[in-house]
Amino acid sequence: MHENTRYLAAVLAVVAMNTHAVPAAGEKTDGKAVYETHCAGCHEKGVARAATPETMRNMTPDSVVRALETGVMRVVGTFSLNGPERAAVAEYVTGKSLPADWSAQVANQCPAAKWPASAEPLAGPHWNGWGVDARNTRFQPEAMAKLPKEKVKDLELQWVFAFPGETLAEAHASVVDGRLFVGSRSGQVYALDARTGCTHWVFQAEAAVKGPVLVGQVADGRWLAFLGDVGGRAYAVDAATGKEVWQLVADEHPSARLTGGFQLHEDKLYLPVSSLEEGLAADPAYQCCTFRGAVLRVDAATGKLDWKQYTVAEPPHKETSSVTGKTHYGPNGAAIWAALTLDPEKNRLYASTGDNYTQPATATSDAILALSMDKGEVLWAYQGLPGDAWNASCTLADKANCPHNDGPDHDMGSSPILVELAGGKRLLLGGQKTGVMHAIDPDNEGAVVWKTRVGEGGIIGGIEWGSAADDKAVYVAVSDAKWEGGRFFGDKVTLDATAGGGIYALDLATGKPLWNAPPVSCAGRERCSPAQSAAVTAIPGVAFSGAMSGVMRAFDTASGEVLWQFDSVREFESVNGAAARGGAIDQAGVVVVDGWVYVNSGYANWGGLPGNVLLAFKPRD
Repeated sequence: MHENTRYLAAVLAVVAMNTHAVPAAGEKTDGKAVYETHCAGCHEKGVARAATPETMRNMTPDSVVRALETGVMRVVGTFSLNGPERAAVAEYVTGKSLPADWSAQVANQCPAAKWPASAEPLAGPHWNGWGVDARNTRFQPEAMAKLPKEKVKDLELQWVFAFPGETLAEAHASVVDGRLFVGSRSGQVYALDARTGCTHWVFQAEAAVKGPVLVGQVADGRWLAFLGDVGGRAYAVDAATGKEVWQLVADEHPSARLTGGFQLHEDKLYLPVSSLEEGLAADPAYQCCTFRGAVLRVDAATGKLDWKQYTVAEPPHKETSSVTGKTHYGPNGAAIWAALTLDPEKNRLYASTGDNYTQPATATSDAILALSMDKGEVLWAYQGLPGDAWNASCTLADKANCPHNDGPDHDMGSSPILVELAGGKRLLLGGQKTGVMHAIDPDNEGAVVWKTRVGEGGIIGGIEWGSAADDKAVYVAVSDAKWEGGRFFGDKVTLDATAGGGIYALDLATGKPLWNAPPVSCAGRERCSPAQSAAVTAIPGVAFSGAMSGVMRAFDTASGEVLWQFDSVREFESVNGAAARGGAIDQAGVVVVDGWVYVNSGYANWGGLPGNVLLAFKPRD
């Protein structure tokens, strides 16, 4: 049996056990019964990533339907439920009714306007994709930022956009030629006016859009917006109108997802592929595991595949034994969660990989890989932690899918950062969930230059979504989130309000700490962690870092002094009329463009505070 067919058969077998008869014609579907049969097992028991009943009551029913049809719950929603059942359960868990026209409205439409307005949209101030530049420094120079350090203290909220009915605001925004492009949990991708927040267009992807949008011009002169969804699909849409140009299934494995930022170079688009299969392994009936991470190169204008390179060379086939004696498959894993880094000068790209899901562990997991840009072959690999094979089963009492010698789940989860020192020597910086920042030599097959520990590490610990680097230092935020009692899955999982957080400035040449700043306290706040897992952003003299507490801070890069902070945990009035509330800050970092600062707030995963807002700031006049 083909590995993907085997996987899908296992998922369908589990779903089949929970199916029930469709109501007779005219009979009203019982949303409570649907919930108790298909949903309560996770949502009532505090399983990580499963929204709590309280969180769902704050959602809108249309957002729940979208999650079941195209979003993170599509496996259950499409295999196990029919349309009336999805609508009924959405109304039950939210306590609200679906309006008849819930999918057809675009609020706060902008006046018609030509785009691009400039002859060269990327010549002016912009933030395009994950890391500003192809080296993923996440450093915005003054010509693009237009925000002097002395004006940061004067930042004031200008407008708020609310993702209707959502509990997470996770997708990184891009700003090009006056338009802000951002995805959402519902799969809706918005083109907003960067100064007012009005909506130019909305594109509906087939699943949640977690990563950044990348805007670029292709050979025939069209400007396209490229994005990926958590169903493993990549899209190109017309950046001016939001009309789909092409769609590509990057990987057919049912757990495949596109979370990391794309890169565009000379009409070629480079895509990283990740997955959530290690989470599905928590089900003892699931046959673990057959996914392998991958990098694709496609033609940007057409979506035609040039090449695909797996991060694990050998297809899964070996039937190895778990700690309980259950057989499973390997090798597998080494997903690529973060944006790819390009090095056109050397015709290379760099990808950071996660752990293996079962034994045998490979030499390409928890690693930075160098691949050729033209053919995709792996040139060398630097491994941050050998032998790391882990899946969510290892955190449960029933360890049916947990491999021997498991864990500790310490992905190399943030994008490699390519920097050049004063004397011309180049370094590649890789942050890891071990809590270690690695500096390796990209021109000497990844030889270690220095390593510095900044955190304790953990499943959601160490260095998570990414750091930022200028010409002197790399600014590294520490997550080290923990849960009370040490439990990651199970009943009543609660964040430890005393663990995690902080930010370090490390000297680029030596890795020695230049300063470190403590976290924000969570005293008196529920569902709070001081963990700083969101990506860091730097501009001249300033580093921005947000926390799961919901507080965003700006630090002086010379001293670590706090220059500005904003507590986003509150209700807001949104420009699009949707209910708006801030929460935990995670994943996406600050975007600084043309004197404006954009911040996402709301992240219900891992027990954090839900929220659904994109906040826009600029200094008061």
